[in-house]
Amino acid sequence: MIRPSQPLSERIRGELMEMDRIVQRALRSWPKAQKGLRGQEAYIDSVALNLQAFYAGIERLFELIARQVDHTLPMGETWHRDLLKQMGKEIPGIRPAVIDNESIFDLDDFRRFRHLVQNIYTFNLVPEKMMNLIQKIPELWARLRAELFAFSEFLDVLHLSGRKNKRK
Repeated sequence: MIRPSQPLSERIRGELMEMDRIVQRALRSWPKAQKGLRGQEAYIDSVALNLQAFYAGIERLFELIARQVDHTLPMGETWHRDLLKQMGKEIPGIRPAVIDNESIFDLDDFRRFRHLVQNIYTFNLVPEKMMNLIQKIPELWARLRAELFAFSEFLDVLHLSGRKNKRK
């Protein structure tokens, strides 16, 4: 069994705290993005940027797990989607599934939105289409946070058992 280093579990926990801030910023900006106030566009942009950052942060963690634990990162045109699927699969003798199928399904909407934000001008964003993501993010984030924290604990157990085996 491959024993990933301790820093990955610490990195996951650190990123979780940063992701909490991103989620809260998106949720705080959303009511103002809907009101039709002067400057509404700035709030729409803020929500879009934070939703994009949310997915980018999750994907960054998944890339680290794929590289450091799985030792394989998907390639090709569909690598972003394939990475999500990879995180939902147990790799016998290496690691459990990082996330469940419901998380994969929900995250795929955020992946597509991130792609949209990266490839269009922000003035083309439609707040009504963002509403689904905003409504989904509290439950999704709670579930993802728990899944990623559990995975970081799994890494800690591996690290501790690896240290004990080295002492023998």
